[in-house]
Amino acid sequence: MGGFSNFWENEILDHLFGKGSYTPPAIHAGLSTADPGDDGSGLSEPSGNGYARVQTSSSDWNAASGGQLDNANDITFPEATGSWGTITHFALFDAASGANMLAHGSLSESKAIGSGDTAKFAAGDLDVSLD
Repeated sequence: MGGFSNFWENEILDHLFGKGSYTPPAIHAGLSTADPGDDGSGLSEPSGNGYARVQTSSSDWNAASGGQLDNANDITFPEATGSWGTITHFALFDAASGANMLAHGSLSESKAIGSGDTAKFAAGDLDVSLD
């Protein structure tokens, strides 16, 4: 299960308390071979070999219940053309590259991604909660 990053927690709090405006971004799912941490400093995304973050839309997510939500549809990454390493974590971002990390979490099972593999979060498998 994943939780909000420091960045997103601050954005939401500022918005709720009238300290700033906030427009929900398109959310991009990414993968990491290490724990990004709440500040994103440990993020280790694959590079090259066909890796790219996957943009989602609001219809790709179920409505929140009990302080958490999950993906309503499969989130499928491009086919790997080489090794991406062993994926241990996911992260959600507000853009396709660079940008702000919004949330992150560990996978229930690590997965080595090699040439010809396609990483995917099946519907209901990517959980995000407020922490």
